[in-house]
Amino acid sequence: QVQLVESGGGLVQAGGSLRLSCAASGSIFSINPVGWYRQAPGKQRELVAIITAGGTTTYADSVKGRFTISRDGAKNTVSLQMNSLTPEDTAIYYCWARSKFQYNIWGQGTQVTVSS
Repeated sequence: QVQLVESGGGLVQAGGSLRLSCAASGSIFSINPVGWYRQAPGKQRELVAIITAGGTTTYADSVKGRFTISRDGAKNTVSLQMNSLTPEDTAIYYCWARSKFQYNIWGQGTQVTVSS
């Protein structure tokens, strides 16, 4: 079993930056891929970014050029660097992963609020 724990959320002004981190524990070497979703009030959860074990990344059009997803050297954490934030980025951000044994693994979510 894999467990995911997010950190790094908070309040930031428009134009600012935040870096989210997701720490995985359990059967971490079975994880592929991993990514971030977000959900704003009244909206469906949407994919923000994913990264595969081989390093291939995919981004939502709304965050391309502003957000960067990466894995650390040990491949047991994943980060989301968020730059040039706007109020439209305000949401709960969820770490997500898939493993050989679990189709969808979710973290508890971390709130990101961008003020204008």
